[in-house]
Amino acid sequence: MIQSMTGYGKTVLQLPTKKITIELKSLNSKNLDLNVRIPSYYREKELDIRKNLASDLERGKIDFSIFIEGNGGEGSSKINENVVKEYMNQLRNIVDSNEIELLKMAVRLPDSLKTEREEVDEAEWHQIVEAIAETVVKINKYRSDEGEVLRNDFILRISNIENILEKVIEIDPERIVLVKEKLRKGIAELEAKIDENRFEQELIYYIEKLDITEEKVRLKNHLDYFKKELSTNDSNGKKLAFITQEIGREINTIGSKSNYADMQKLVVQMKDELEKIKEQSLNVL
Repeated sequence: MIQSMTGYGKTVLQLPTKKITIELKSLNSKNLDLNVRIPSYYREKELDIRKNLASDLERGKIDFSIFIEGNGGEGSSKINENVVKEYMNQLRNIVDSNEIELLKMAVRLPDSLKTEREEVDEAEWHQIVEAIAETVVKINKYRSDEGEVLRNDFILRISNIENILEKVIEIDPERIVLVKEKLRKGIAELEAKIDENRFEQELIYYIEKLDITEEKVRLKNHLDYFKKELSTNDSNGKKLAFITQEIGREINTIGSKSNYADMQKLVVQMKDELEKIKEQSLNVL
């Protein structure tokens, strides 16, 4: 079953001293484009996170974030007394204010707080890993649901092309007759004497150049192949894109060979449906 590259997943982990929110968002991309935003407290775990996400999500522009709220945060923060006092001394020379106001200004300046970091708690990290796995399940569920919508649209578009192809097949004999009549009329207008045998040979050669039997068969096969790939267990957007190119090639060849206005109108309709398939296939994993 195909999956969309568009997805979203979110898990909130409530711990005794903090609330951790894990969020995953993905959009379509030719390859894996993974952006990880996590507190520096967990930076040593980033490579493991990237490796697991790359394995689970495969492809797409993916944003992964960990947000922390609550007591404790990334460690214990303390006032850097020496830095704050130096700031206050400098501020006294600039502004005329009382000690409380000077203190308020000083603590907002860089390095006025210092953070004493602690080692990552492995039990806590184990809970976070489970929450990440849960978030991956959610985004993949989202992707599968979106993939089902894409699949239904693909089936509709392919069915439309098949119906139009049936009309092409239906009017093809009429096209050949009209082409022959057009050639005979042109010869008649020239009022020239012709060798009927030679004319028939040339006519056969010309009609063979306009024959679209192979294109009709190949187009039908490509459409069947596309539908078959929609029902496989794997989601392979690149393969669908390749099949779409082959479908387009056969439709274009039919259009260039048709030499018949009614058939060319049908070709335009098939191209319109195919463009919609191409646009949507960009979102398939």
